[in-house]
Amino acid sequence: MQNYFYNFCLFFFTILLSFSQPVYSQKFTPQLQAADSLYKKKQYLKSLELYQDILQNGEEYTPQMLLKMAYMEEALHRYERSMYYLNLYYNRHPSRTVLRKMEEVAQTHGLTGYQYRDIDFFRTQFKKYYMKILELMLIVAVATVTIMFLKRQKDFFRKPAFQISFMFYLAFLFYYINFLTFRREGITQTRQAALMAQPSAGAKWLVNFAPGNRLFITGETDIWYKVKWNNKSAFIRKKNLQVLPD
Repeated sequence: MQNYFYNFCLFFFTILLSFSQPVYSQKFTPQLQAADSLYKKKQYLKSLELYQDILQNGEEYTPQMLLKMAYMEEALHRYERSMYYLNLYYNRHPSRTVLRKMEEVAQTHGLTGYQYRDIDFFRTQFKKYYMKILELMLIVAVATVTIMFLKRQKDFFRKPAFQISFMFYLAFLFYYINFLTFRREGITQTRQAALMAQPSAGAKWLVNFAPGNRLFITGETDIWYKVKWNNKSAFIRKKNLQVLPD
């Protein structure tokens, strides 16, 4: 019976690691350095174009780049773009200062979806440290499995309470890696973006959104996103909403 437990742990842990997704890093590009140089020279429009290319091409960028883009877009009165970049920055680097800035812009221009609660700040912090928490849990799992096989004759590792607890730990780790998700958000990008009661052009019309409003996505169907609005479900065309990346 004991051998079955150890073999199960080894097999389960091997499968667990095989489902883990590696994280790749990229080097900063000359294009980013060129864009920063243009920004310092106050050639804002040219630098903004380069920054946008960097973001669209999935190249490495700095958090400061997002703040610069948000500043320039706000100066151009393109608040939907400014809020998009501020949200990108905030999701990766939670900051009360950026949070207050978003709330200020939203209040000034009548944008909705930026009322934060303490639980929202906690979620963002947790998302920021997701990988560090995962690394720590994997270290604990590797260390435990190693000790188990080196000292398998110890009575402690033979106790059913330990074995059941560790199996639950592995199951949670598997869930954390493969199924734990964060709520998706999107910024309205078009004028007169219609929010409908059902995913149909003939459904009941609820409201029109100006660019820059933020909605929480709860699902999708065909060309529609299902979103949360006034604590109710509603639908908006995908083309009218720019989704914030995970």
